[in-house]
Amino acid sequence: MAIKTKLTELLGIEYPIVQGGMQYVGTAEMASAVSNAGGLGILTALTQPTPDALRAEIRRCRTMTNKPFGVNLTFLPAITPPPYEEYTKAIIEEGIKAVETAGNNPGKYIKMFKEAGIVVLHKCTSIRHALSAQRLGVDVISMDGFECAGHPGEDDIGGLILLAKSAKTLSIPYIASGGFGDGRGLAAALALGAEGINMGTRFMCTVEAPIHQNVKEAMVKADERSTTLVFRPFRNTSRIFKNSVAREVNTRERKTDVKFEDVRELVAGARGRQVYTTGDPEYGVWTAGQILGLIDDIPTCKDLVARIGADAEAIITKRLTSLVQPSSKL
Repeated sequence: MAIKTKLTELLGIEYPIVQGGMQYVGTAEMASAVSNAGGLGILTALTQPTPDALRAEIRRCRTMTNKPFGVNLTFLPAITPPPYEEYTKAIIEEGIKAVETAGNNPGKYIKMFKEAGIVVLHKCTSIRHALSAQRLGVDVISMDGFECAGHPGEDDIGGLILLAKSAKTLSIPYIASGGFGDGRGLAAALALGAEGINMGTRFMCTVEAPIHQNVKEAMVKADERSTTLVFRPFRNTSRIFKNSVAREVNTRERKTDVKFEDVRELVAGARGRQVYTTGDPEYGVWTAGQILGLIDDIPTCKDLVARIGADAEAIITKRLTSLVQPSSKL
């Protein structure tokens, strides 16, 4: 048996599981492993330094899997923004069939993707943003709850409410993101009306993830309290792993007149990237979600995806079905 949803049918995948975009992690090794496992692997466009480098990574990924995979393109405010239009054109011209978008003002690029016949999944952290994305013509909403790694928005609304309200509010399919990493989560997401789940942190802690073994072992040792929120004073909140650098950022941010320059050197992207390559979890800031509390091993992507699917199927067909009994007659 298998769990078939609108997501699996739309994307041509075996399991309703998406590997979300992750800066420095969403490489061909990661995406191909997830796709070969039956989910939707996703390359992170901005991990590649140029649009041409992204083209090369897409082609490299195709040598590693013949299954569907997608590309994430995240639009963030910057003094000197990346050449988003060129990245968009590279994705389209390389024949990618599914794109995950996120961030600010994606309308122009969503239109380009849709005109090219690409399935667009857009990540949102609020119902109002999901409705805006729906009006822009995206195919699927990835509804990201407060539990997530990275940017949870500024409303602090957990996935339970966001997913249930999505069922009442949206007219297009949606998937659940933030705090998912096992079969219970998948079964719960489906019960809340979602067509599948999106996982980031959980896929970081797999054999194929292109990060140092020490970091993966630190994730296994961690629990649900091992993250913290930074950048709250700047209304650009981000959930990261709670290490010594993160604690120092929190300490500096408690100043009433704090400015971003006060924490800039601590949160430099180059330091975070070196965490993944050198294996020192304390060297810089790196994103992780509260799903850390449910991670206790480092499986292959194939084993992880199959386990999640099998566990969710068992919960749905055995536990939940057994709870529904004929009404007794008085």
